[in-house]
Amino acid sequence: MSLYTALVRPVLFRLDAERAHDLTMTSLRLPGITQLLSSRRGTTAPALLRQRVFDLDVPNPLGLAAGLDKQGTAMAAWEAMGFGFAEVGTVTPRPQPGNPKPRLFRLPEDVAVINRFGFNSAGADAVAENLGKWGRESFLEDSAARENDARAALSSKNDSRPHFPLGINVGRNKDTPNDQAVDDYVRTIERLRPFADYFVVNVSSPNTAGLRALQSDTTLRPLLEQCVAAARSGDRQVPVLVKVSPDMTDDDLRRAVDAAVEGGATGVVATNTTTSRESLRTRTAVAGETGGLSGAPLRQTANAACRVLYAHLGRRVPIVGVGGIASADHAYERIRSGATLVQIYTALIYEGPGLAARIIDGLAERLARDGFTTIGDAVGTDVR
Repeated sequence: MSLYTALVRPVLFRLDAERAHDLTMTSLRLPGITQLLSSRRGTTAPALLRQRVFDLDVPNPLGLAAGLDKQGTAMAAWEAMGFGFAEVGTVTPRPQPGNPKPRLFRLPEDVAVINRFGFNSAGADAVAENLGKWGRESFLEDSAARENDARAALSSKNDSRPHFPLGINVGRNKDTPNDQAVDDYVRTIERLRPFADYFVVNVSSPNTAGLRALQSDTTLRPLLEQCVAAARSGDRQVPVLVKVSPDMTDDDLRRAVDAAVEGGATGVVATNTTTSRESLRTRTAVAGETGGLSGAPLRQTANAACRVLYAHLGRRVPIVGVGGIASADHAYERIRSGATLVQIYTALIYEGPGLAARIIDGLAERLARDGFTTIGDAVGTDVR
């Protein structure tokens, strides 16, 4: 039992779930917190965990999933915990409050969470300002000048930002119809391009009405084409990934990712939260709350989706595996099922900040035990 699970979690779990989330995010920005987290992290990740993915150097395969740091306000803390990369958002072009509260619910018996935030976002301009404070600032109106300024900020402020890739997850505003959704995605990508190492096009959240219809293969390809064009304009070629739902059939999943890849996507994030409530142990009313379910009940479904995608895509595009990962064994299983990188979120709520280092150390041990000299050699070994 860790200090977090023994002392901190009981206090946080007495609070409303969203209030506890907000309090956690505030605490991660307190003076000295990154030093404290770094001191408890231990050694850096061993060399066999390093990879080059999306033309990016990734120090280890464990990332923070989108949804926790929606506004990009706690970047230094994620590196201090040991993550190899972090993904912020979902970010919408215009600010919006999201769905009415309450909208976040814990299911401790299932080690799970239900959320229906609905893309509560400060908007692209505010997120750009937050990331600028992290050392990726530029607020010039001209796009090319903005990117040049951002690169200068990176070289001059290396002490103020993490040394791992930053992903930005983007979505449409609630009041934007699907036939105009591409404008929202492109606008956000253009505004945040100087700050992003990769983008994720979120068309799979269950909490924005009609959004999942954008996963249709006939809709997704032209959407990705324009997002990719926006991300590659200027002299920076920012990779674009697509995040898919775990609730599609295998055939629909394959068609969707084919359309995305044909549209220029260079990776797939599998998967988002689920609307399914199968096999839940929780019998209270909270189990019936609408929204996306994440955590332990999603693990097998997300892992199966990863296997389907790897069997279909092979090594053509990398897969980022997310959903129900809460231990080194879970992360290793997802990698052997075809994920090049993995992400966590819900498990942090239950296990605390020390979980990242435990997963990273455990992955290195398992790779060495099984005779792998690099993590890339383990990807998809249970699917081949």
